[in-house]
Amino acid sequence: MILGTIFVFIGLFLAIPAAGIFGVLWTLVAVGITGFQAYNFFSDKGVASWDIDTDDDDKEDKNNQSTCANGDFEIRIRKLNRLKEDGLITEEEFQKKRGEILREKW
Repeated sequence: MILGTIFVFIGLFLAIPAAGIFGVLWTLVAVGITGFQAYNFFSDKGVASWDIDTDDDDKEDKNNQSTCANGDFEIRIRKLNRLKEDGLITEEEFQKKRGEILREKW
């Protein structure tokens, strides 16, 4: 906003007298940008209205961890099942590893 104000003054005192219509265009654009930035700065809908909520971080972390754990659990079981279907592990190895994964979940 401050820089925009400087460009407005440059437009008024340097660009308009030296460049004519281009100086007028320069000044109008500078006024528009400065006005937009001032609106964002001083209004409730602009930059100043952003809030950061930090009270619920611990709850969200726990929820994210449980979601990740459930997702990880499901992925591991699916990979294990795929290995068995592809014939890369035996039924006995499958049951043993499946039991380990189930014990980890609970």
